[in-house]
Amino acid sequence: MTPPVARTWGRRGHTPVFRVRGRSRRRTSVAALCCYKPGESSRLIHRPRGHLLLKGARKSFSWQDYRDLLVRAHIQLDGPIVVVWDNLNTHLAAGLKRYEAEHDWLTTARLPSYAPDLNPVEAVWSLVRRAMANTAFDTPDDLDRKLRRELRRIQLRPHLIDGCLTATGLVLTSPTPP
Repeated sequence: MTPPVARTWGRRGHTPVFRVRGRSRRRTSVAALCCYKPGESSRLIHRPRGHLLLKGARKSFSWQDYRDLLVRAHIQLDGPIVVVWDNLNTHLAAGLKRYEAEHDWLTTARLPSYAPDLNPVEAVWSLVRRAMANTAFDTPDDLDRKLRRELRRIQLRPHLIDGCLTATGLVLTSPTPP
């Protein structure tokens, strides 16, 4: 619930102070896939999830949540998927690797150890954070509403998703037939 701060105006010599309410007992996590296919418009598939910060409760996505996101993407895209994972420990979980091996419509690859500049989804998060900067939310529901609105705004603008791929310096090429 602490707002990300971008820039603001203030009198010279007086640092502006933002007063925000105390901590919430809720955390919001979001997983997203940037989907690219030559000749078609780019797509963003995302899944926000709220977590209650209770003792012993999970505070992030599990490998089952990522599996469900892949299944949803497979249904929406109606075809085989090549997923390029970063090295998040949940992406490397044994259950997710087993699921990848059992399904022939799913092919996976890994990014180098620490390469956020090669991940187009990082540019999506940059767009979302920029849109939410200098905003203090009254309730967790306000935060969720704004987050979903910004992700939907990006979904409706495929050129933004294309720009996220361009920012990585990677190029999408269509496969050559044998």
